[in-house]
Amino acid sequence: MDFEVYCDENFPDLFTSTSPKARYMMIGGLWIPSGLRSHVKESVSNLRERHQAWGEIKWTKVSPSKIDFYLDLIDLFFSYQESMRFRCIAIDREVYDGAINNGDNELGFYKFYYQLIHHWVADHNTYKIFCDTKTSRDKTRLSVLHRCLCNSNHLSQIQSIQALPSKQVVLIQLCDLLLGAASSRINETLTEGSAKSMLVQRIENRLGIYKLAPTYRDAIKFNIFKINLQGGW
Repeated sequence: MDFEVYCDENFPDLFTSTSPKARYMMIGGLWIPSGLRSHVKESVSNLRERHQAWGEIKWTKVSPSKIDFYLDLIDLFFSYQESMRFRCIAIDREVYDGAINNGDNELGFYKFYYQLIHHWVADHNTYKIFCDTKTSRDKTRLSVLHRCLCNSNHLSQIQSIQALPSKQVVLIQLCDLLLGAASSRINETLTEGSAKSMLVQRIENRLGIYKLAPTYRDAIKFNIFKINLQGGW
């Protein structure tokens, strides 16, 4: 079966910041069968028309004036059941040791991208992966990530990894929204009673849980992996 994975990051420069705003860097991916893409884009377009919401879908843009639109986006995500899945990885800056990569934090960042994707690649499937455009010091990062994923998944095909501007890709935008919601709980930045808290509570209610938190490995619909770096990685 052919799949597409749409990825985004939250606090991607956390390890190099002199004034960090969070504890956990987050990387997320939205997984769908390739044949579902057109239907999802059309459904989002219909919601835009209904709510007159034409701007970029983004966690930082969730506001009281657009909350109904964003709640409908969450309901749309859940309407696809396990055909549309979300997974994210949380990396603790207080435990991360850049020395393991000879101080190359960019290399460490892409190693975590590998951890996000690799564990959800199943045998005998084909994958196309789309990442938000990011300025990298080493321009070969995505091609190396592609090669590493291919080498570790011989019974599947990682067809391509491509960087695209999120403003042009609605599924990367939807990933940003889900990742922001997960990050707000993991990083404890959520203001109760805010529009964003309403959005997070809608996700929690749909999942039937009290609070978004790291999940078991086999959580399919909404998977949060807090990586353990204590023993190295």
